[in-house]
Amino acid sequence: MKTQKNIQFITEDLNPTFLFTWKGFRGHVTENYHCHDHGEIAFVLSGTGKYRIEDEIYTVQEGDLLILNPGVRHQALACPESATPATEFFIGYSDLQLNGLAVNCMPVPEGEYMLHTAGELRQRLFKLCSSMEAEKAVCRQGKYFMLKAYMIQLLLLVIREQCEPMERPQGFSFESVNRKYVVEQILNYFEDHYDEKISLDQIAENMYLSPFYISKIFKSETGDAPIRHLIHIRLEKARELLESGFDGNIQEVASLVGYEDAYHFSKLFKKHFGVSPSQVRKKQGEKGGK
Repeated sequence: MKTQKNIQFITEDLNPTFLFTWKGFRGHVTENYHCHDHGEIAFVLSGTGKYRIEDEIYTVQEGDLLILNPGVRHQALACPESATPATEFFIGYSDLQLNGLAVNCMPVPEGEYMLHTAGELRQRLFKLCSSMEAEKAVCRQGKYFMLKAYMIQLLLLVIREQCEPMERPQGFSFESVNRKYVVEQILNYFEDHYDEKISLDQIAENMYLSPFYISKIFKSETGDAPIRHLIHIRLEKARELLESGFDGNIQEVASLVGYEDAYHFSKLFKKHFGVSPSQVRKKQGEKGGK
């Protein structure tokens, strides 16, 4: 997929209307070869299927995302050769106006209607679809706005995937960014990626903020430094593993919570809990033997 250079799609007033979501699997041909005035995005959650789009046949599978702009004719087709029919998550929207595009249109890969997603992008799309499905199932105040917020996040991820990153001004930090929001984003990142290599410089670069500013606001909001908080999460996850009866060795436990050096991990663990990982395992084994 070719990225689009130097295109600023996002306007100052991004305020699309959320229309609907639909989740289901395609075990048969849909009745009509049709198009819409509104925009639609379909994310394939699992399985394999086929689509007829503007008289071309497309095979779709888990992680594929279809962008169906207004006027684009499409039809879901049966895929009998697939062992698992495609399970899809549809999102409909209107009142979307991006720079350089017609109303309700999203950017699409050159000459295509489908994005093949992988890695972090695919996981984030899965998570957003899951969040929207859960929100749709409840009846709580602000339900529409929660669904709309999730939808906007998804649309922005799709737009970003197709554009080259903007150049970041050197030495600039957005001091006006909401402090609680920044800290919440860092906490969520730690929870989702504690088993990976993480550095404060990496976090700062990804958030377009300075390491000093991140450290300052994180400590003011949580009372702890970012990396110390990450260590706490990793060690708690390690203790959970050991107490759950995980039968891997200490090196494996260390690796699963983001440490390559088992000795360093064991030293941190003992300092934090007052006992070594081996002692926790032994104690758990004695409980299990009773």
